[in-house]
Amino acid sequence: MLENIGQLIIKISDGIWGTPLLILLLGGGFYFLIYSRLAPLRYIGHAIRILTGKYDDPDEPGQLRHYQALSTALAGTVGMGNVSGVAVAITMGGPGAIFWMWVSALLGVSTKFFTCSLAVMFRGKDSSGEIQGGPMYYITEGLGKNWKPVAIFFSIMGMVGVSPLFQANQLTQMIRDVVLIPNNFGASFQSDLITGIIISIITGIVIIGGIKRIGSVTGRVVPFMVVVYVITVLYIIFSDTSLIIPAFKTILHDAFTGDAVLGGSLGAIIIVGVRRAAFSNEAGLGTAPMAHGAAKTSEPIREGLVAMLGPIIDTIIICTMTALAIIITNTWVESSADGISLTANAFDVAIPIYGKYILTICVTFFAMSTLFAFPYYGTKCLGFVAGAKYGYLYNYVFVVVIIIGAVSNLQVIIGLIDISFALMAFPTVISTLLLSPHVRRAAKDYFIRLKNSKF
Repeated sequence: MLENIGQLIIKISDGIWGTPLLILLLGGGFYFLIYSRLAPLRYIGHAIRILTGKYDDPDEPGQLRHYQALSTALAGTVGMGNVSGVAVAITMGGPGAIFWMWVSALLGVSTKFFTCSLAVMFRGKDSSGEIQGGPMYYITEGLGKNWKPVAIFFSIMGMVGVSPLFQANQLTQMIRDVVLIPNNFGASFQSDLITGIIISIITGIVIIGGIKRIGSVTGRVVPFMVVVYVITVLYIIFSDTSLIIPAFKTILHDAFTGDAVLGGSLGAIIIVGVRRAAFSNEAGLGTAPMAHGAAKTSEPIREGLVAMLGPIIDTIIICTMTALAIIITNTWVESSADGISLTANAFDVAIPIYGKYILTICVTFFAMSTLFAFPYYGTKCLGFVAGAKYGYLYNYVFVVVIIIGAVSNLQVIIGLIDISFALMAFPTVISTLLLSPHVRRAAKDYFIRLKNSKF
């Protein structure tokens, strides 16, 4: 029975990620980019200056500094999607899927600019009177109370989408394949269960501290984990520079020929690329606006500019490096592994003995930082639906679900998360399209003041 339910989840996931959702995410991103007159791309330099803290004001409303808000958002995006998600994309769609991840991410830059600007522009108050941001709040504050059922639907899907199933599963798989099996400790349901329990205990200790502790922890962990991972992957990529150009040629060739997908379907490659890009940077899904909506700022456009850096960092840069490591080592052809195990094989081929252990350390940071960030989103979603005083209960559910994820099937987990992400995207992008004129007007005013140096 459980196997039948799992297959049903996979079928629903494959069905919902069709043409309408692609049009919504890619078409929506393209519309935002043109409607803003390419503002997100033209002001990347200014966004970086904001991130340095130049414009921080502790007296402004909100809970997190710009840097902490981006770090919290990146903790939920720069993670397993960049390591395991890329491997899944190549396994399912071949190297060509990476090209469509790039396209989706570039359009996602403008989507995040709009959604996260709205998250500050239309902040609301929860039932306890605390200022909150996110799609559920800008839907009700910007479109009116009649749209509350849509906001509730988003929140319910959000609680599933930010569950720790994937992170717990892949971290457990990594520990099993790299640490337990090679050292003759054995691997079984019981060992996965024990690993899941240990992960849940560590996560529980951190997340009960709340968003301020999460912001503090991720603010320190995210830069460190990115640096370690980037240095290692760059070593793999430049260990044989003659393979770099051919790797890019492989990506571009397969992106348009469909050779790497069974049946030779170009549409299948595009779908895989967009699905995995959404899993990587979450542009248009609505999670990042919940973090950026907590930023200490009274300038919505400023936070939107900071937020748009997310897809550039996690998909354009980090996902590309992971993909190159897998393609250059040729493990995507020679290995039957999937998910995190495929990436581990690439590290092991390029850096014998030590590579897989370096990846294990990096993956632990990636997964744990994501596990620290996601409960914040879940508590906000539950708080919106049931009342702020009940929001904390999500933390306890989250900790239990970690254990479930550790012992569950990877493909079923991916299917379930993809379903919830798809159902989060519809209310997020549609409401953002309807409210986009507010962002355009605010952006025009902001950039005029910036040009006149009135900050």
